[in-house]
Amino acid sequence: MTEAVIVEAVRTAIGRRGGKLSPVRPDDLLALTLREVVNRAGIDAARGRYVVIADADDSYDFGDIPAFLAQLRAGAHLVMGSRFRGTIHPGAMPHLHRFLGNPVLTWILNLFFGTGISDAHCGMRGFSRDAIRALSLRSSGMEFASEMIIRAAQEKLSVREVPTSLRPDGRGRRPHLRTWRDGWRHLRFMLLFSPLWLFLVPGSIISAAGLVLATVMAFATVTVFGHQLNTHFALLGSSLAIVGVQLSMLGLFAKAVFVLDGVGKSSGAERLLEGLRLETGIVAGASIFLGGVTVDARILAGWIATHGGALDAKATHLAILGGTLCAVGLEIVFSSFFLSILKASRTGRWV
Repeated sequence: MTEAVIVEAVRTAIGRRGGKLSPVRPDDLLALTLREVVNRAGIDAARGRYVVIADADDSYDFGDIPAFLAQLRAGAHLVMGSRFRGTIHPGAMPHLHRFLGNPVLTWILNLFFGTGISDAHCGMRGFSRDAIRALSLRSSGMEFASEMIIRAAQEKLSVREVPTSLRPDGRGRRPHLRTWRDGWRHLRFMLLFSPLWLFLVPGSIISAAGLVLATVMAFATVTVFGHQLNTHFALLGSSLAIVGVQLSMLGLFAKAVFVLDGVGKSSGAERLLEGLRLETGIVAGASIFLGGVTVDARILAGWIATHGGALDAKATHLAILGGTLCAVGLEIVFSSFFLSILKASRTGRWV
């Protein structure tokens, strides 16, 4: 028979929909919950192979449960309901959520984590209890639902979708969700859980753009719409390059913490940490630093040759480039030390 773990009252939702829980095998489990905050309690209390969770506000049709179980029995570890591939009844979802909030947040989730789903925030989903418990999920609020999808994608679990329907909330009161607050909570969680997109991607773009701008300003005359770009653009390039490298280093630190502390999983970060050698970072950073010193030494020699005369614009731009290379090189050297300390503190291997 089917076991039902009732974390909050759901009898009204089942009765009004006339939801049928069969066919369900004896080793299956149906866990019904009202809010994500109590999902962990329901999962922990369950004893069977599969768990199906849904908002018990009369908005989901529990007659869809067999479709979830069919995918789970076919080998899926996580089965997401998709309201956009199913039916959204009139008045069931605000237009702002339907045409902006859910699509944008789902697109970001797919971009960051490669989940490949169409409805990241569907309140109905099913999963293998053992597979989800093995993910060691840590969130306790509404972020729990997002973390489940993210960690499943990171662990390469089989994630599938089934169409489901959504009806207006049957509780007779205003929904507890707040559009902008809760949207930000989900976006914040995804950003915090993705150092790659929070730090490394913008950092790499900013640093590359800054280095290109500073280099071009140092060796060429740049004219845009008939106006020559002057020293302030060289300074802009320098600032972008330094800030971009700092962001990239923060991304590496965050990735290392995620992997070493078991918060998340990243094969790229694992390979980087496995092959990390302090000496490689020192040599790379020192080489860039010496390149900057060489540029500045050339300018110093020219300044001495002119008996301390004023530097022209080109010399100033070269000096800015040299200073930028020195700063970036030092950042890489000391970041390599910090990353090595971080790794050694977690692994216990200091040599």
